[in-house]
Amino acid sequence: MSDHPERGTIRAINGPIITIRLPGVRIGEQVRVGHLGLIGEAIALQGDEAVIQAYESTEGVRPGEPAAGLGWPLSVELGPGLIGGIFDGVQRPLQEICESAGDHIPRGLTPPALNREKLWHFVPDPTLRLGSLLTAGTHLGSVQESARIEHRILLPPDHQGELLELAPEGDYRLEDPIGRLRSADGRSHKLKLFQRWPVRTPRPYRQRHPSAEPLITGQRIMDTFFPMAKGGKAAVPGPFGAGKTVVQHQIARWSNADVVIFVGCGERGNELVDVLETFPQLQDPHTGRSLMERTLLIANTSNMPVVAREASIYVGITIAEYYRDQGYDVVMLADSTSRWAEALREVSGRLGQMPVEDGYPAYLASRLAAVYERAGQIETLSGMRGSVSLIGTVSPPGGDFSEPVTAHTKEIIQTFWALSKELADARHYPAIDWVSSFSDHIAVAAEWWKREVGSNWAQRRAKALALLARDAELSRIVNLVGPEALSDAQRWELESALLIKEALLQQSALDPIDTFSSPEKQYLLLKMVLLIYQGGADLIELGVPVQELMELPLLARARRAKQRFSSTETEQLRELNEEIIQAFEEVRMEYAKFKEHRQ
Repeated sequence: MSDHPERGTIRAINGPIITIRLPGVRIGEQVRVGHLGLIGEAIALQGDEAVIQAYESTEGVRPGEPAAGLGWPLSVELGPGLIGGIFDGVQRPLQEICESAGDHIPRGLTPPALNREKLWHFVPDPTLRLGSLLTAGTHLGSVQESARIEHRILLPPDHQGELLELAPEGDYRLEDPIGRLRSADGRSHKLKLFQRWPVRTPRPYRQRHPSAEPLITGQRIMDTFFPMAKGGKAAVPGPFGAGKTVVQHQIARWSNADVVIFVGCGERGNELVDVLETFPQLQDPHTGRSLMERTLLIANTSNMPVVAREASIYVGITIAEYYRDQGYDVVMLADSTSRWAEALREVSGRLGQMPVEDGYPAYLASRLAAVYERAGQIETLSGMRGSVSLIGTVSPPGGDFSEPVTAHTKEIIQTFWALSKELADARHYPAIDWVSSFSDHIAVAAEWWKREVGSNWAQRRAKALALLARDAELSRIVNLVGPEALSDAQRWELESALLIKEALLQQSALDPIDTFSSPEKQYLLLKMVLLIYQGGADLIELGVPVQELMELPLLARARRAKQRFSSTETEQLRELNEEIIQAFEEVRMEYAKFKEHRQ
């Protein structure tokens, strides 16, 4: 903050848009306006006048009230204490505000995002020597932030120089200096446990790398059929009631990421309350401890100020980049980017900008792309590997995937998990439509599956998807002329596709066994349904009636296998696959004897 901030006055107010006379203010600078001290951001300059978008309601604010520039852009505090926290769209700590001010956030209240009084045990990097030259991103030491996350204290990206001091191991507050650096211009800089970073500026890195492994979610239709790579970009579009929030909860709980950031952007208050109440009670399946020990939540409900909703996505992605820079794999879930785009539309309308598709501003596509492009797998400034995987939900009105937000998002992302209202109405969950969904990460996933699980994953996946596509064709014939028009081989294809849907694609988030499926279990279930299909197809070629095959008890056993055997009971699944092979062999031998007897 500048020592002598510029002073000005409010000239006009239009909802969250405030025009002020404030010489010297810069684009992007934060401004405090009115007697209430509301915080806003300068988004346009017209001579000595600046257009401010306020992060809080402007009700009751009048022209003539004072305004002052703060000297910095919208920034976040990055340091120990983020994990387990719950923040609003501009990183105000909601738990602390609730304790001090009650259930409603008073306007103008700007408490620090991170606790200034808590002591953190700092362990300096033993390899650092006084007098050595430090570059941006150098590892200074570490703090144990939670049982799972070791918080690595890094030299800020805009700092470099000679190390003059480094604090010994001990307990420190965030504001306590832990070191001192002399930059090339001779100035001395204090180093602390936390740093600030402007949210609209991507944090720098050394270089970007192609994704090398999939993000394992434990959800079969995602991992087996439409995988997402670590550092990838994905979208989950779907109409109301299709299960977007449950899909995100499952990813947050079961994904093999180190840190999870959930951004509730403009969703209904009751949904976000459910998230805020549920997440602290969830158990991290990887450690057996609280899920909040690797999670932080950013909540901006639909009744909160619209501009803070627009800022919340940037706050979330900046925090994600900060943990990525520490060498962690981060998953950021944004629910939903449609509400974020609506915030852009409202602000642009008040600014009088020319609307284009459905009233959205002309820069909608570029803003979406700029956010999604901050995902990726990178080599950090200190030489570590880290990634940010960004998954955004989209809420197209009426489930229309051709509307602008969904259409532009589809062009940007690499994995598309399209939710279907018809599947949700049929109680098929997760309601991801295998016809409309796609993934650009099949080659990456195939290499990983070949190396870690099974060599022919890609061929089996392709065969199962071909069966599902064939099912769509045959179902149209059945709807027109009835099942009698189909041959036995075609009826078996329909039955096998139904088995894939019920035994593989359906997965209950509430089932204690089936809520998570390890890659090995997924592979064995996929192998099982294809063994059944191929075994039946071979028998039909020999002349076995399809009706006899459809009455085999092994079909019912196959449907129940996902709920009978947990991810640790893969040996039993292997045995079941052997029994299936044996059962078809017995049918083949029995039918051969029957034909021989008839001859």
